[in-house]
Amino acid sequence: LHVAGRYLNLLLQNQKTKEQIESLLQNGKHKELRDRLCCRLTFGTAGLRSAMGAGFCYINDLTVIQSTQGIYKYLERCFSDFKQRGFVVGYDTRGQVTSNCSSKKLAKLTAAVLLAKDVPVYFFSTYVPTPFVPYAVQQLKAVAGVMITASHNRKEDNGYKVYWENGAQITSPHDKEIIKCIEECVEPWNGSWNENLVDTSPIRQDPLKKICDCYMEDLKKICYHRELNVQTNLKFVHTSFHGVGHDYVQLAFKAFGFQPPIPVPEQKDPDPDFSTVKCPNPEEGESVLELSLRLAEKENAKVVVATDPDADRLAVAEHQENGCWKVFTGNELAALFGWWMFSCWKENCSEDADVKNVYMLATTVSSKILRAIALKEGFHFEETLPGFKWIGSRVKDLLDNGKVVLFAFEESIGFMCGTSVLDKDGVSAAVVIAEMATYLEGKNLTLAQKLIEIYEMYGYHISKTSYFLCYDPPTIKRIFEKLRNFDAPQSYPKCCGIYNILHVRDITTGYDSSQPNKKSVLPVSKSSQMITFTFQNGCVATLRTSGTEPKIKYYAEMCALPEQRSVTGLHAHIARCLWAERLVHRNQIENNIKRPLIWYLLLPIGRNSG
Repeated sequence: LHVAGRYLNLLLQNQKTKEQIESLLQNGKHKELRDRLCCRLTFGTAGLRSAMGAGFCYINDLTVIQSTQGIYKYLERCFSDFKQRGFVVGYDTRGQVTSNCSSKKLAKLTAAVLLAKDVPVYFFSTYVPTPFVPYAVQQLKAVAGVMITASHNRKEDNGYKVYWENGAQITSPHDKEIIKCIEECVEPWNGSWNENLVDTSPIRQDPLKKICDCYMEDLKKICYHRELNVQTNLKFVHTSFHGVGHDYVQLAFKAFGFQPPIPVPEQKDPDPDFSTVKCPNPEEGESVLELSLRLAEKENAKVVVATDPDADRLAVAEHQENGCWKVFTGNELAALFGWWMFSCWKENCSEDADVKNVYMLATTVSSKILRAIALKEGFHFEETLPGFKWIGSRVKDLLDNGKVVLFAFEESIGFMCGTSVLDKDGVSAAVVIAEMATYLEGKNLTLAQKLIEIYEMYGYHISKTSYFLCYDPPTIKRIFEKLRNFDAPQSYPKCCGIYNILHVRDITTGYDSSQPNKKSVLPVSKSSQMITFTFQNGCVATLRTSGTEPKIKYYAEMCALPEQRSVTGLHAHIARCLWAERLVHRNQIENNIKRPLIWYLLLPIGRNSG
């Protein structure tokens, strides 16, 4: 109650969130008050992200002000030239009436905190794709930047994504130090509530035109077949999922010489309610792409590209000869992008270019197809922890050491083509896949047919991913602690159903049974849960928590050698690994029930933890 009273005293400007706390107080809902007020937002794989609403663990005016004050204090300590170099602020089109929160308003408050402290702010005059913020940080030589977005999350959510001076999302120790500074700056400073500073301050600049022009010019560096793009009759449909992507994808296609893609009219303009889709996540596949697929059939367009609401991720669908649509997985698209980016580099590199200087990267839960290509072609492949913040930081290190990075990805349809942006970028990925499809059409190939050729050359990589929803963090913690103490203390499962487990890697604790010293090669990440099981039959399965949503995700992949051409057998093999039958005795009747194999690891935990 004391914390609630203190929170209300801090909420001087937002009547909506103030009323939410007052209502909980009046109705005696003390547990919900504790949940809202007795914990603070922490940095996940995509910065701070939560529902919009009242409370210290929600995204709202106050938590954004406090976060920015903490960032100011930390940056002031790190950069003596902070007030000369400035800070970048961008935002998407999310909003919520019930908490009087919108991305633009939260971005204005972010800028206000800094402007009030005489820090120059590059504040975009309109909504932009998330990739524009890290791009602007590098182009303008700012010390850092913030993007207000919740990407593909449900409409109730919003987020606060922070980029460091290198153009990559912040990693440890910056995130931990910023959290400490936030906790030291909870009282709003004079001027922090003054969102009108964005319109009146002489040290605020609008970088929109410069950044957009430079971005589109840089995009041409990864355009290799402009003459084909200009001449093609291939049609593309684009959906921006009620987000920011429409205008920028149109400009990107123009930069590559294409005619503009056909927009889905119902989804072209920003809509914070995402009114035509159950969820604004193109990764969900055909069920959320229905409007774009129907429009493509009407317009005789063969390829659909879908950017998520903040345009940093890309889904792709292609019309097949049998009349059906193939929606590519993130791993399948990565195989195509990896082949394409290397082939284009090989055709256009100088005579003295060394393939051993070339790199591609992927997160550890993503397909190992790039590793297979790298082994055969001679370039380097590296993997990182989940989250593009790890990829971006590593790519910057490689570039600083004179290496060439062609491509990086995460399986959740996040792609980085080239290195103009050190983050996933749906705008550039959309136009690169369009050029790829155009090139392949000239060879009488479709994207799907080329994918088969890639697998036949480098080995089939069959992967399956899915997730369980869990809204209770203590339950999630119990699940993973049980896996670490399965049959006895400090003992992991030795089998899963009928399949023996050969090795276990636990990124949360740093344990890896496959290493001589039993220590993980990848960095320890105590703030997230992630355990990988390697089975004797070659299947690798990972169970981890999402850094942006209330999900426990699982990933599994079978990798074949190039000479193993029986894809049917490989599919059957992973199916047997992922799915099994369990006899359930209910009311003296035995029923065969199919469950994901990972479910058997969770079954004894669920009984105990609800």
